[in-house]
Amino acid sequence: MTLISAVGQAQALDGREAGLQAVHHALNRLGSATPSFGIVIASHQYQPREVAAGVTSLTGEMPMIGFSAPAGLTNEGIHPHSVVVALLSGDLRADVHWLPGYAQSGRETANRIVQLASNDPANHSLLFFADGFNGDAEQLCNTLPSKSLMMGGLSSGDLNTGINYQIAGSQAGTGGLAAAFLRGPAKIGVGYAHGWDPIGTQFRVTRSRGFWLRTLDGRPASETYAQVFGYPARDWAFPPLNYLARLYPIGVEQGEQLIVRSPLRVEADGSFRLNATVRDGLDAFLLVGSRTGCQNAAQKATQQALLQLGDAKPAFALVLVDLAWQMLLKSTPGAEIADVQDILGPDVPIAGGYTLGQIAPSKINPHFLNQHMMVVVFGE
Repeated sequence: MTLISAVGQAQALDGREAGLQAVHHALNRLGSATPSFGIVIASHQYQPREVAAGVTSLTGEMPMIGFSAPAGLTNEGIHPHSVVVALLSGDLRADVHWLPGYAQSGRETANRIVQLASNDPANHSLLFFADGFNGDAEQLCNTLPSKSLMMGGLSSGDLNTGINYQIAGSQAGTGGLAAAFLRGPAKIGVGYAHGWDPIGTQFRVTRSRGFWLRTLDGRPASETYAQVFGYPARDWAFPPLNYLARLYPIGVEQGEQLIVRSPLRVEADGSFRLNATVRDGLDAFLLVGSRTGCQNAAQKATQQALLQLGDAKPAFALVLVDLAWQMLLKSTPGAEIADVQDILGPDVPIAGGYTLGQIAPSKINPHFLNQHMMVVVFGE
C-alpha cells in the first residue's frame, strides 16, 4: 500500500493564475506519480470558478474539493490571498459531488449524502466542506449516520459580507456543500481540540431565535459583554469589536461537557449572530483563549490523529483551524502549524486553512464544533 502527497501554494492577481501556479508547484513535487485526489484552499478574494479552472487546467478530471478561507496554511506557515493545493496519489480513490442546496436545508443535504453513500458500499469515509455563513451544520450532523468516517469544515471568508465558497471539481459556488467519498486501504486519523477555557463568568441564555442569540441574563448580548470587558455596548456593533467577539465564545452546558458556540459577528441590535442554535434557559460560560492553550491543543489534536493511524505512516495532514485562532495568534502568524509539525515531523506535507467550524466523526452522529483545530492525517 502506497500513498504519497505534495502541496503547492501561489499568489497572483486573479484566481485562475493562482490556482494554476499552485497546482503546478504541487505536481512538480509529486514527481512522476499521478494524482488521484486534490484538496484546494483558496482566498475568498478570488472568484471560485476561476480558481477551479486554474487547477483543472493541469489536472484534468481529477476529483477535487475545496473551500475559501482568509488564509491558507502549509508547512511554511500562513499564506493570505493565495491558493493552496494538496495532491494525493496512490491507494486512495475519490468520488466528488456538488450539493448546491445546503444553505436551504441541512437535513435534505444530509439525506442526499446518505443516498449517494448507499449507491456504492465501497465508500468508507466522507470528507466535505460546506458554507460557513449560511446553512445549519448542526442539523446536517444530526441527520447524518455514524456508519462511516465523516469529517469536514465550514468555509470562511469576509465576516462583513459573508462571502465564501466551496469547490467540487469544476463546479463552485456559495451556499453549497462539496463532498468527496473516499475509498481504498489508506488509513485516516482525526483529532481535535481547542485552547479556550471558562474564566468564571456565567450567563443564562434568556432569548435566542434561530442563529441569533438575542439576550443573556435578560439583556442584549452586547450589553452583557460590555459589562464584562468595559467597552460601551454600542461599540460592539462596529469594527473591530463586532468581529473580535469571536475571540470570546460561550461554553454551553451539555451533560458534563461545555459545547463551544462562537459569534460570527455582533449585530446592530446587540444580538450575536452564530452559525449554530442555542436553546433558551441554558447556562453559558464566557471562554477566553490563550497562545499556550492553543499550542497545547494543536499538539493534542495531532497526537490524537496519529494514535488513530496505528502503525500506518503519516503521508499527509489536513489542518482545519477556527478563524479565532488566526485572530488570537496574530503576533505569531502560523504558530499553530509549527506545533503540528513538532508532532508530525518536518517531512509530512501539510495543507489547511481557517474555517468557521469543524465537523468531527463520532460514534453516534458527527460532531459540529466551533473554535477547534481539527487535524486529519492520511496514512499509508
